[in-house]
Amino acid sequence: MMFLQYAIWGAWLPLLWPFLNNVRGMDGGEIGRIFAVGAVGAIVSPFIAGQVADRYFNTEKFLGISHILGGILVWQLATIETYSTFLAFSLLYSLIYSPTLSLTNSLAFHHLADRDRDFGKIRVWGTVGWIIVGISIGQWLLYSHTPSIGSDAEIEMAQYEGMADAFRLSALLGVVMGIFCFTLPATPPTPSEERNSSIEAINEVSKQPLLTLFLLAIPVSCIHQLYFVHAASFLGEFQGGEGAAKWLDSIFGVGGGGLMTIGQMSEILVLAIVPLIAKSISRKNLLAIGLFAYALRMLLFMNGEAWGITAVIFGVALHGLCFGCFIFVAFMIVDEETSPDVRASAQSLFNLVIIGIGIIVGSQVAGSLAEWAKADSGDIDYTRLFSAPMWASFACLAALLFFYPNSSPRRGDSTADHLT
Repeated sequence: MMFLQYAIWGAWLPLLWPFLNNVRGMDGGEIGRIFAVGAVGAIVSPFIAGQVADRYFNTEKFLGISHILGGILVWQLATIETYSTFLAFSLLYSLIYSPTLSLTNSLAFHHLADRDRDFGKIRVWGTVGWIIVGISIGQWLLYSHTPSIGSDAEIEMAQYEGMADAFRLSALLGVVMGIFCFTLPATPPTPSEERNSSIEAINEVSKQPLLTLFLLAIPVSCIHQLYFVHAASFLGEFQGGEGAAKWLDSIFGVGGGGLMTIGQMSEILVLAIVPLIAKSISRKNLLAIGLFAYALRMLLFMNGEAWGITAVIFGVALHGLCFGCFIFVAFMIVDEETSPDVRASAQSLFNLVIIGIGIIVGSQVAGSLAEWAKADSGDIDYTRLFSAPMWASFACLAALLFFYPNSSPRRGDSTADHLT
């Protein structure tokens, strides 16, 4: 389930900016709006998907229907040429796909006896799916869409055009996922006297430590989104340049998306370690490690041209700590700090922040920053571009250290060991 869930997304997300910019001729503002509208589904899902799964409809059946419909829609994105039509289809797809991200977490938590011990082993397969599909697309572009004859510009354009196949692969994986979901363990709704689980979940997340966590998640998800919007193009410059970076093509393919999977490889390592340390290191400290990693990654990208490809690759590898110690741990905290009958809705609410509000704002900011960071030549000045999220990451770290409680006020015990 996790493998397919994230392979579907990872097939096309890292390549969306270079594809739309170079093949469809869209500017930063238009692409930013397409990224933003893709998050609308995450805003709607807490009030539809969470309510349905918590109260009325088996989660696995909801997932199956959603993924089959999503596969049909995303196939169309490979051939749509106009901005307005692409925007409309992106909106429809987001309404169907976004809710499935939180519901797969909810389904897993429902059936795991010990989330600290077991969830990492399950969720890591989502990362494996992202890695395999990312490298596969990179190799496909290298061997099927890289002409042996032609100018550098012609070869680059052929690779960009080949990125349309990423949508087709995502569609096929979506249909497979939809069929597979009907074989998952039955996950029926939880009976409760409270009819609106979303309202009850909102009431629960208004208390500490969830209040601080949700507020911090908004700027953090903006920073996270900026990375996914611009990293493939940034990394593609190193792969397309002269010198030592050339050897990377034979391993990761071309286009930058394959090279980004180094971050998912490190994510596997972090997700394997987190369950081992989750009962000895406080949730607050784990979150702090994640935020520091966000800041350090942007610092390394800022100085990539001066410090070289080794520093850049290390910056990509920090994605494991960024995701594992902040977003992954945050989903665990949401599950720990909410009542059983509203957990699906609470997960959807957090999904709203991570891939809803944060992505909408982050996508707009990413587009604006790209224009702001343009050099006189018209190329993006990445030193300037990545400086903004670096300072924002340090600000989030300071806010966490000051506002996030050292223990869980609701439960009256340490957030590091309250599951022991």
